[in-house]
Amino acid sequence: MIAPSFDEEIDRYHQAVPGIMQGDPALIKELYSRLADVSLANPLGGIAHGWAQVEARLDLAARHYSEGTLLGFDTISSYAARDTAYLVELEHFRAKAGDGTVAEDFTLRATSIFRREEGFWKLVHRHSDATAHAPARHAN
Repeated sequence: MIAPSFDEEIDRYHQAVPGIMQGDPALIKELYSRLADVSLANPLGGIAHGWAQVEARLDLAARHYSEGTLLGFDTISSYAARDTAYLVELEHFRAKAGDGTVAEDFTLRATSIFRREEGFWKLVHRHSDATAHAPARHAN
């Protein structure tokens, strides 16, 4: 198998992110490193460190959202060097959150850091938070 370029990894990442909003974290989990320094800080609070904590936090996020629909991504910045890369985006989606019965529009500011491991890009850190001031877009 030929290792993907960082642009191809971004495409894979974009395909995986909606799973969380639909209650299924499996695809996003595939993108993460399993090394001890992996971390995740998401809108549900706190910072998960190490694969066991990150996996539990992804499961929690998937249980928090339901009936999600991706509305689009606004890429602010991305950069790839030989072994490290980052992606800064606004992620727009509509979903039911928590015990909500009505789907709402959400915009997350997300920064994701990737590292090459055995030739493949792996997600080593993701930080996202809700932003109430960014208008929701409806296109990729």
